[in-house]
Amino acid sequence: MRWLRISTALTGIAACGFMLAQVAPHAREAGAILAAQDDPAVLSELKLNELLRQNDRLVQDNIEAALAAGDADLANSFVELARDRNIALSDDVLNRVSDAVRDESSTTHFAKRFATGLVTGSADDVASLSGTVAGDLLVIGDIRDVVREGKHLAMGEETDRLVLGLAAAGLAVTAATYVSVGGVAPVRAGLTLVKDARKVRRLGEGLAAWAGRSAREVVDTPMLQNAVASGSVLRPGETVSAIKAAFRAEKAGALVRLGKDVTRVAEKTGARGAMDSLRIAEGPKDVARAARLAEAQGGKTRAIMKLLGRGALLLAGGAFDLALWLFGAAMTLFGLLSSIKATTERLTQAWCDRRRARRLRQAQAAAETALASTALKA
Repeated sequence: MRWLRISTALTGIAACGFMLAQVAPHAREAGAILAAQDDPAVLSELKLNELLRQNDRLVQDNIEAALAAGDADLANSFVELARDRNIALSDDVLNRVSDAVRDESSTTHFAKRFATGLVTGSADDVASLSGTVAGDLLVIGDIRDVVREGKHLAMGEETDRLVLGLAAAGLAVTAATYVSVGGVAPVRAGLTLVKDARKVRRLGEGLAAWAGRSAREVVDTPMLQNAVASGSVLRPGETVSAIKAAFRAEKAGALVRLGKDVTRVAEKTGARGAMDSLRIAEGPKDVARAARLAEAQGGKTRAIMKLLGRGALLLAGGAFDLALWLFGAAMTLFGLLSSIKATTERLTQAWCDRRRARRLRQAQAAAETALASTALKA
């Protein structure tokens, strides 16, 4: 019976030790992810490690997909990621990406995209963003958007209040840009990107809802309706003055901070990278996290956001599963320690019992010897 109890404890040690060896790597990774949930740069690195272990052709496949879609910037971002991770790419792939980037950066292409951004007010790359920002700095783009959406509002038609608010905020920021000789131009570019993302429906639902609420607060609707009624793109000076009067600058702090964060992303990843961050963001905090990620990862950021989505910015889901790995490891470790304790106690008890039995036998033998000696003397 005693040896059965010892064998049971030893079996517990073996079983718990085996289970701990299986659970520990997952628990260690889960712990690292949970610890890094407030640091998007570290969090994305950990998630990338896991993702790339599962599929060694993931980077190659995404480069091919980006080239097929005509997105040379995204393909180049994956090339940078491959270099950082020491992932081998064929010379053919590298040459095709290099050629695509060269074509996209050509003077003809830049001029065409600049003109598109200037005329249409939509941006999806550096060239078109330059044209869009130029148009907004000349107040043409913002006046166009305010007049269009303001007339919809005045006529009771469906109005994009977010575009309206961003354009109004943009006019005020543009005026400050001129006064400060470009000092707040980065904010101007950021607001333009948010407005463009809204126009082409690449603004995340959560972020769009938040920005919409913020935009409502910065515009005095009745005053804006009066300004729009008499406003015109052909009279920019008068129109801007009237619209600025309807703009509540004291309510625009949140939108200005959003513009700054978007610009931080664009400075490291380009306009498309900023658009990507706006698409996956559910609020201004996500955009701020994207800015931190871009500053840490640079040109690799677009590839990371493509692979991980919103998971590159925060622990969007799976926290319960990660906690379960940690709980499982803790319980397995507890079982191992309990088995070791039980084994130690039972072995010690067995050793003590053996010593006690041996002393008893020795005492009995001594008593018998003494009794025999007494009997002989008698």
